[in-house]
Amino acid sequence: MDKYDKVMDLAKRRGFFSPSCEIYGGVAGFLDFGPMGTLLKRNIEKKWRETFIHRHHGLVYEIETPVVMPSKVFEASGHVDHFTDLIVECLSCHKRFRADHLIVDQLGEVQGIEGKTPRELDEIIKEKNLRCPECKGSLGQVTTFNLLFKTYIGPYAENVAYMRPEAAQGMFVNFKNIYNTMRERLPIGLAQIGKVLRNEISPRQGPIRLREFTIMEIEFFFDPKSPDCDLLNEVANKKIRLLTESMVSSGAPEPIEVTVREAVKDKIILSEWQAYFMALSTDFISDLGVPKENQMFIAKLENERAHYSAQTFDQLVKLERWGWVEVSGHAYRTDYDLSRHQSFSGQDLMVFKKFDEPLKEKVLLARPKVDIITSKCGRETGKVLSTIKAADVLYLKDLLSKGTTSINGVEVRPEFVEFVEEERMITGRRFVPHVAEPSFGADRLVYVSMEYAYRERDGRVVLALPKGIAPIQVSVFPLVNKDGLREKSLEVYKLIKSEGYLADFDDTGSIGRRYARSDEIGTPLAVTIDHKTMEDGTVTLRDRDTWDQVRVPISNLVDYLRAHFPKTCNPS
Repeated sequence: MDKYDKVMDLAKRRGFFSPSCEIYGGVAGFLDFGPMGTLLKRNIEKKWRETFIHRHHGLVYEIETPVVMPSKVFEASGHVDHFTDLIVECLSCHKRFRADHLIVDQLGEVQGIEGKTPRELDEIIKEKNLRCPECKGSLGQVTTFNLLFKTYIGPYAENVAYMRPEAAQGMFVNFKNIYNTMRERLPIGLAQIGKVLRNEISPRQGPIRLREFTIMEIEFFFDPKSPDCDLLNEVANKKIRLLTESMVSSGAPEPIEVTVREAVKDKIILSEWQAYFMALSTDFISDLGVPKENQMFIAKLENERAHYSAQTFDQLVKLERWGWVEVSGHAYRTDYDLSRHQSFSGQDLMVFKKFDEPLKEKVLLARPKVDIITSKCGRETGKVLSTIKAADVLYLKDLLSKGTTSINGVEVRPEFVEFVEEERMITGRRFVPHVAEPSFGADRLVYVSMEYAYRERDGRVVLALPKGIAPIQVSVFPLVNKDGLREKSLEVYKLIKSEGYLADFDDTGSIGRRYARSDEIGTPLAVTIDHKTMEDGTVTLRDRDTWDQVRVPISNLVDYLRAHFPKTCNPS
């Protein structure tokens, strides 16, 4: 067995995770988390909150929004049109496969496969005479498949809704409300941890690619004319490993290592806030046990990026079986989402930034001709008006000089607008904020942290998880269940729990078996109560990683625990 098989065996055997609905044969792309896995996952989420939310109190705020949202939200976001993968069907057995995966499985890695069009994939399949991997039948044409899970709100079929594929849209549609609530200050970040669903065609790689998973995501809103990150100096000298777009295009095999300051200065990373979050992400993944030399960022080429992104870097870590695997995505979403929601909803999602001193200047104004728009557009009037108001005036004038135009799917005619120049005292400006987004999958990180923690020593499995994310912090054992040792052990167990530590009490089997069970679930410390305890009030503490043992007075035990565990693991 390779390490993947060993981790998967351990995960099921010790209650971390297993295939969902296994008694019914299981269903691909879904996981059930057991007691240990749930604790590990929650600790990873806690670590993420500490890194990205709590340290930015007053700047980043956590919110919660529904998993099910009306179809209009995802029409505006572009997911209905663009959130697709390419699929190919066998003409004999009618099984369907993700086209790029089928090609890679049969030919090996193909340069630029991710960004190829349906026609280009068709040509590869025909040229190489690729066949159905199940029945060897002929394959049909490559088509698109939308990955959104569709549902309905209430009993009416016209009330179409979708399960969210990302948490982001809940933050975009709530942006203006929260911006107003939090005293109208930019920059501001909104964060969410919650379930998302993506109807993957053929999920594989176990916990690496799921149809339902927990996402940890921030949408960070800032002024595009004042894009400086005032926290950048905190990370400016940190080094990150990355492949630029040009390096990806040329097939460069190894990443370069640059400081965050250099990456921003040389425009390798377009947004300072994006660069800041990439630096934090490197530290966050390191805190989960992944060395920095086994991490890198890889730029997505233009034809591979999501429809909303001006620049995207995927953060990858190296796994034994799967090679380089994505653990987070860092997208510069510009004003795409807010502008689209403004257009589709007819609501004003712009912000106003006041100048220090009013300015007198001539401004070109686009005045909507409301009567004409109302007579021509009826119920769409609000959408047309908001589109005109949101558009850059010079850009709009240029478009309309060429005739009727479409802006984000809204038709605007020349007769709808009057352009006039006025001299005004300008007290500020209105604009749509830009957005930097770091996004992580918590479930995938559970597996990653377990693979990097997996050790074998003297025929035993040791899960050397970082102390800050270990499911259980302390195990408590009586050496034997007699002579008052069990009762004394329960006293120590209750003492440890009363101090806020997550402890486990185990009095079954030999002491060696109990140490082994404790090691397998990654518990950093084991406390053993023996006959000497009854004599002098000391206990044996055993370290998971070194197996070293020391004796500590019970009266000093809590102080020892506080010194042993990082501050973030200690009770608040």
